Amino acid sequence: MRTAVAELPDEDFARPSGCTGWHVRDLVCHLIIDAQDVLITLVTPAETEPTRDAITYWNVAETPPTGDDPLDALTVRLAAAYEEPRLLKFHLDDVGSAAGRAAALADPAIRVSTRDEVLTAGDYLDAYVLEWTLHHLDLIAHLPDAPEPPAAGLTRSRGMLEKIAGAAFPESFSDKDALLVGTGRRAPTDAEQAELGELRAKLPLVLR
Repeated sequence: MRTAVAELPDEDFARPSGCTGWHVRDLVCHLIIDAQDVLITLVTPAETEPTRDAITYWNVAETPPTGDDPLDALTVRLAAAYEEPRLLKFHLDDVGSAAGRAAALADPAIRVSTRDEVLTAGDYLDAYVLEWTLHHLDLIAHLPDAPEPPAAGLTRSRGMLEKIAGAAFPESFSDKDALLVGTGRRAPTDAEQAELGELRAKLPLVLR
């Protein structure tokens, strides 16, 4: 994803992203904050038993985001403060690469604390596979020439989303389509609606 951002032309930062109310520049700013969160969490040890895992880490909201949330609005203002896309690119590469190194060095079994919950580092990082795969799809939602998320990340994320849903998506759905439809990032076609069957009643899964 860092490579995809690094290769974006400057004009693409002003295009809409797949996140309601955010342009690409706003989403990239959010990714910087995410990377900072990973760095903070991996050095915030916990002594108590885990209260969440990679699946229960997620809360499913009843309504999709509107872009009016104060934190969402703050992200837009922070993104505007960068002024130039190259600064966003630099900061994401700098903090993102550090988060990647920290993740590789972390013991998956250690317990860490975030959002007033305790997880193993492995579960926490697995949750971020889903987070960043979905945001990679958001990044390229209106950028047809940008590279897509790695196939392994799409497959892993689909598996986690299916566990959150408590049901599998039809085999005819590609991993990408399962993630997009499952999280409400695009509406299912009539044919997909029919294939979803009882799973339709659980969608979209708005993850927070």
